[in-house]
Amino acid sequence: MAGHSQFKNIMHRKGRQDKIRSKLFGKLAREITVAAKLGQADPAFNPRLRAAMLAARAENMPKDNIERAIKKATGGDSESFDDIRYEGYGPGGVAVIVEALTDNRNRTGGEVRAAFSKNGGNLAETGAVSFMFDRVGIIEYDVGAASADAMLEAAIEAGADDVVSGEAGHEIYASQDGFAGVAKALEGKFGEPRKAALTWKPQNAIALDDAKGEQMLELIQALEENDDVQNVFANFEVSDAVVAKASAG
Repeated sequence: MAGHSQFKNIMHRKGRQDKIRSKLFGKLAREITVAAKLGQADPAFNPRLRAAMLAARAENMPKDNIERAIKKATGGDSESFDDIRYEGYGPGGVAVIVEALTDNRNRTGGEVRAAFSKNGGNLAETGAVSFMFDRVGIIEYDVGAASADAMLEAAIEAGADDVVSGEAGHEIYASQDGFAGVAKALEGKFGEPRKAALTWKPQNAIALDDAKGEQMLELIQALEENDDVQNVFANFEVSDAVVAKASAG
């Protein structure tokens, strides 16, 4: 398990689906509104908005919800949110990056700090762990979009840095600066990806024993349940048994 993405899939298989989906739609709408407010309301000229809309469509968020979130930004009556990045350590020294959108820094900071403290971690200064990650663009396609060889060839031609293909699909990585160009080139060849966004990619992963692995997943769950938290990234691996237990929980 390479950190957060698989944990997200676990969360989606759990119960409380309606509650989880409602919270997720709220976070996606907030990101769409902020992206549209900071740039143009046309996703063709606003990479952040385009990424937010792709994420929303990937979660089957209704089109009306997406359009409403954009109109909220252009209407001039939307709340003002700050982009904040928190960094800290989880159980076993795992490096954790938390991205948040908040209208109250003090509230969010206190809640994030409490989540770390209650789950065997501690919040650190900004910059404390981000050097252990690479800030890169990721473009994802379903496995049926192309063969591994065809995707690799197209990605190299587009200027990508790395391609990982497997049963779950294709992950194409590009530099932060080259990301938009690579995404556009691949979309011209294979159609719209299921995801295209900037991410924090761990340089190495820490293998956790089962006890610390369960605690780490509880920390991520606590952070994910905060309405202000948009994304959580961490550099850890856990056993299949811990993944199975989390899936069944």
